[in-house]
Amino acid sequence: MELAGWVWLFAASAGWLLMRRIGSCRPAVRRLLKGGAAFALLPLSAIATWAQAPETAGGEASLKLPDLSQVTFFGIDGHRLLLFGILFCVFGLIFGLTIYQRLKNLPVHRSMREISELIYETCKTYLVTQGKFLVLLETFVAVVIVLYFGVLLHMDAFRVIMILLFSVLGIAGSYSVAWFGIRVNTFANSRTAFAGLGGKPYPIYKIPLDAGMSIGMMLISVELLMMLFILLFVPGDYAGPCFIGFAIGESLGAAALRIAGGIFTKIADIGSDLMKIVFRIKEDDARNPGVIADCTGDNAGDSVGPSADGFETYGVTGVALITFILLGVRNPAVQVQLLVWIFVMRIAMLVASAASYFINSAVARARFQNADRMNFEAPLTSLVWLTSIVSIAMTYVISYAVIPDLGGDPTQWWKLATIISCGTLAGAVIPELVKVFTSTESRHVREVVTSAQEGGASLGILSGFVAGNFSAYYLGLAIMALMSIGYMVGQLGLGNLMIAAPVFAFGLVAFGFLGMGPVTIAVDSYGPVTDNAQSVFELSLIEQIPGIHQELKRDFHIDANFGRAKDLLEENDGAGNTFKATAKPVLIGTAVVGSTTMIFSIIMALTNGLTENVDKLSLLHAPFLLGIIAGGAMIYWFTGASTQAVTTGAYRAVEFIKANIKLEGVERASVADSKKVVEICTQYAQKGMLNIFIAVFFAALSFAFVEPFFFIGYLISIAMFGLFQAIFMADAGAAWDNAKKIVEVELKQKGTELHAATVIGDTVGDPFKDTSSVALNPVIKFTTLFGLLAVELAVQLTAETGGMLTHVLAAVFFLISFTFVYRSFYSMRIRTSEGAKQAARAAAD
Repeated sequence: MELAGWVWLFAASAGWLLMRRIGSCRPAVRRLLKGGAAFALLPLSAIATWAQAPETAGGEASLKLPDLSQVTFFGIDGHRLLLFGILFCVFGLIFGLTIYQRLKNLPVHRSMREISELIYETCKTYLVTQGKFLVLLETFVAVVIVLYFGVLLHMDAFRVIMILLFSVLGIAGSYSVAWFGIRVNTFANSRTAFAGLGGKPYPIYKIPLDAGMSIGMMLISVELLMMLFILLFVPGDYAGPCFIGFAIGESLGAAALRIAGGIFTKIADIGSDLMKIVFRIKEDDARNPGVIADCTGDNAGDSVGPSADGFETYGVTGVALITFILLGVRNPAVQVQLLVWIFVMRIAMLVASAASYFINSAVARARFQNADRMNFEAPLTSLVWLTSIVSIAMTYVISYAVIPDLGGDPTQWWKLATIISCGTLAGAVIPELVKVFTSTESRHVREVVTSAQEGGASLGILSGFVAGNFSAYYLGLAIMALMSIGYMVGQLGLGNLMIAAPVFAFGLVAFGFLGMGPVTIAVDSYGPVTDNAQSVFELSLIEQIPGIHQELKRDFHIDANFGRAKDLLEENDGAGNTFKATAKPVLIGTAVVGSTTMIFSIIMALTNGLTENVDKLSLLHAPFLLGIIAGGAMIYWFTGASTQAVTTGAYRAVEFIKANIKLEGVERASVADSKKVVEICTQYAQKGMLNIFIAVFFAALSFAFVEPFFFIGYLISIAMFGLFQAIFMADAGAAWDNAKKIVEVELKQKGTELHAATVIGDTVGDPFKDTSSVALNPVIKFTTLFGLLAVELAVQLTAETGGMLTHVLAAVFFLISFTFVYRSFYSMRIRTSEGAKQAARAAAD
């Protein structure tokens, strides 16, 4: 069958899915969608007629790895040198598993262990459901992979199957580290809660950090092991496409787990938090059926999502650099030198993070082990800065050792090391800037509290908007400054070795962002453990167990002080909130800076190596400008769609909890009621994710088929709009969250009007910081990676059949995307029951 036939088959299948969806809509909606489709598609058809696509494509077909053994390092060839990297990955795995086992064996009271195991069981149910959903999403991507590599490039069946296999392996990697993350965190949460009974702050700092380092080391080691396997054991002419397949799989898995997890966790969080206002009950009251769902959400959104996201971020950034090296560097020997250098640097990340962790742990132990008070943020901050300094030092040492002479230039080693160090420095500077707007010590956060004291929730919310907007300004300038330094250093002779040297410099800055990978993941994972620990403490009802003081003294040699334990756990949760916030701009910054390298790969294919059609990368080329506008529209729709899913799901959760909560005669909510709330959260997370993914997927196909340079403008736009939207939302949400924490911990005003105002602000910030903002990172990278395939598929189809078929397909794909954009609000609207309507009318009367 010809390519056109295969694409028509895919479009027909997608159309059938669309008609089923439209058929399930109400009659008025069906008329709107069918009758208005032609009008909606007119702009695309008009744009598509303005420019002809290039007639040639390269891209993935030309990604053939050079022979790594042709260049020697330290007297051994590059292939053998990187084989030693596998040993370091194994050591990293052992490191992660050792900490995991140590956490599992820490002492914990049975009442707390039972709660953490219940949380883990609900997390397992959620992840199994997500796993089935990922299989469905992979079928969409698999069809395009088969069309592109099998039909368009005429690869043999074995090669196509290998690419599909590595795509599945990418998803499996994201999924497996997510499993590991929730298992570690659900061990750590009960152990942290129990450690609080000793009345010392150091143990409740150390346990969450150890859990985070276990996840971070395991995550980076697994990802690097998979990429080394492709690099070292897959034939060179297969490896390039396999890297692309692997990266697409990673991005798909991360996008699904990040978006769905973000929706789930905030449905549960809002549903649980609002009960504090409605019923005037305490934080994490065991009688509240929403609390278990909230704990599950902490893991689904703040553990599963970041684990998968981190796995994908490190993989995709590496693939972006590999792609650039293979396309932009002409000398095979220089290609080998750069590839080996990049992977040796990735291995050094593990070593630097592990060494910094041990050094920082020794210092923190000496300072705080016997202390009665400690600033929980202090040792976390020192860990970040120490790792940054060690990583930068190792960057220069390794660069000098591995590439002392690059392409005949003996000075490039320190220039490349300097560019990477800009990114590594950003990994420490950005968290410091974030803390200016989100820490409990921040003047911006205290301004939120001050505003709410007189103006209630409305002024508190406005002050949070101020914090988010100011943070976007300062972080944007910081990223720009560090990229500018990388650009200027890249101008010092790097252009003699490759084309578009500034793009490579930006890719190295993104790579440097990840220079302390396990530590970045560790401080991000710190938050969900501290959050869960509070809940486990309350849900265990340990204070009410008869003879508990004597039991703890006899079995664990602890003189328990329950009030002191609660205060310490709440204070530590504030530090967790802050450091969760600091990791988010690092990951989104990496996505945006790194996406420039992937976009360059598409540009290289469209311009035949920057030799033709370069004039179309300009605002003078109308489709390019219109693509930029389309990208901005997509980002704002995505923000609204993900928030709408949270709003509707939270409404249903609140509705159920209010109807079923029992505050008299019971100590805790029934397991059945708690699981029902988890079911509601899962249901709306799945519905929201389905609408969002299909809309994003078919929008990428449609815009790639409209006109290639329209699509380039679209990709640049979603990266730029997404960067500032994500920073604003993440930091505004964190400011509202920690304003509530100040009222609860420092001012001791739980149950007051001020507390209610900050709780409302926190619920507004929940989807800001943990749903919409964080999900933009994998969405940007998935769209860019998938675009590599989609745009070349469109170019080849245009070359074979002319522009008409391509533009018709663009219209079909846009109609599918637009349908799910429409559904993301109108099928997710809150529909009240008749009983609820009657109650509302009675209240109004």
